[in-house]
Amino acid sequence: MTTQGHEEKRYDQRDTTLKFVNRPDALDPMPPDEGDQGLRAEMSCGHAVTPQSLTGWCRSLLDQGQYKFKCPALKDGTVHKCDALWSYQEVRRLAVLTAAEMQHFEENMARLAATEYCDFKTCPGCKSYIEREDLTNLCVLCLVCTADKNEEVHFCWQCLMPWKGPAPRSDRCGNDGCINHDLELLRTCKTTSFLEVVGVVGCPSIRACPTCGHKVEHDKTGCKNLICPRCQVEFCFVCLKLTPDCLETSNYFSPCSAGVAPRQTSIPDCFTKNL
Repeated sequence: MTTQGHEEKRYDQRDTTLKFVNRPDALDPMPPDEGDQGLRAEMSCGHAVTPQSLTGWCRSLLDQGQYKFKCPALKDGTVHKCDALWSYQEVRRLAVLTAAEMQHFEENMARLAATEYCDFKTCPGCKSYIEREDLTNLCVLCLVCTADKNEEVHFCWQCLMPWKGPAPRSDRCGNDGCINHDLELLRTCKTTSFLEVVGVVGCPSIRACPTCGHKVEHDKTGCKNLICPRCQVEFCFVCLKLTPDCLETSNYFSPCSAGVAPRQTSIPDCFTKNL
């Protein structure tokens, strides 16, 4: 059940399909109000949640472009995250999602999955959707235009103008103004701060994943690490090291020993090469 205003979702204690536990909510570190009788249910990983906290956590993941739901709680007696993967079916049931919430979740999950696995753009000539197969070559052949004109028609994946100059090429075509907008964004984005990580100054607000190059933005809440929605690798948004490497000399909520990594001037070759 869910209601509007200040009322919160609560489990039905008669629901025998759920395992209720007398443990704190693993997703909400704040102690419950005195007299709070809200039920906690156990997720498949063993951590306790309330429908409200589970909904909030999974919504925050969607807002960050992440459609795979993982448990952020720490393993008992350690500083390591649980990271157990929850199925959408489990989340839907234990978060007690409403019909409107289910529509929001499912539409965004489908959109994010399509973005992860497909790389489509519109041909500037015929306007048909084209998937680029060679991610290291900006020169793309449009089969529809080629068939219509009985000659090969290529356009630039970066500036969406008719291809000009030699090919294949990974940085730009010969048209004026053909620049890598992703790199330009990384070089010119504003700086950001973190609500729960003190002492970090001058960190760019947008980063390219050090593993796959996917652009990500931190929502400023929680720890300084995040999980790339494309490759699922967790890395530190501040120093750009993979999380295990960063944690060797730091922790989730303290400044990195290596300091703030400078603005990126290249993106991993597996997706886009340097200018």
